[in-house]
Amino acid sequence: MGDTEKLEGEALAHARFRYFPYVMAAFVAILLLSNIIGAAKPSYVTLPNGVQWSFGAGVLFFPVSYIIGDVLTEVYGYANARRVIWTGFAALAFMAFMAAVVVALPPAAGWNGQEAYETVFGSTWRIVAASMTAFWAGEFANSFVLAKLKIMTGGRLLWTRTIGSTVIGQGLDSVIFYPLAFYGMAGWPPEQLWQVVISQWLIKTAWEALLTPVTYLVVGYLKRREGVEVFDTATDFSPFAKAR
Repeated sequence: MGDTEKLEGEALAHARFRYFPYVMAAFVAILLLSNIIGAAKPSYVTLPNGVQWSFGAGVLFFPVSYIIGDVLTEVYGYANARRVIWTGFAALAFMAFMAAVVVALPPAAGWNGQEAYETVFGSTWRIVAASMTAFWAGEFANSFVLAKLKIMTGGRLLWTRTIGSTVIGQGLDSVIFYPLAFYGMAGWPPEQLWQVVISQWLIKTAWEALLTPVTYLVVGYLKRREGVEVFDTATDFSPFAKAR
């Protein structure tokens, strides 16, 4: 496309974007992989005073989904980001259903991997519900805050809305997921649980800040290629609003 076109309100519903499907696919892939591989494992770093500070291992990769979420809202608008969030939510639900069915199937004679399979994929419905609830609340909060800040700043100071939205979205995600998933469980004493909540929030926000130059490059590239500048001045921000 040529010059950048400013889109607001209903014009977004009829816009066709070349790279949107690829960004959506990247978002869903990282969301699923970070939940499968890293969500339930606590790790730690040793502080200079010798204290071991706990954090969730998935924090190293899961924040990338929030960065992509920022790109989605900044480039394609809240309404399109909402579609992607619901797509990710549905993918998480199917992943949980598939894992439950596969783990429950009786293993064939001679196969000795059932115990390991249950350890990796046999998350309780408590953990699944916590993950889905935290994702839903955190992503919608992140997208909402970014879209509103974009209007307030007139599209300037991208870093203020990417970092500001992450502070809110990732804070909600961390404070919802870990207490709902692990509070009262063996191996998760309260002091370690809240260390993980705080460290998750801080690390995720730090990741967003460190990757701000990358976010600028991706956002700038996509806006040039798509030829649009989206402002959600006439958008229905309800998570349950239907696309027109």
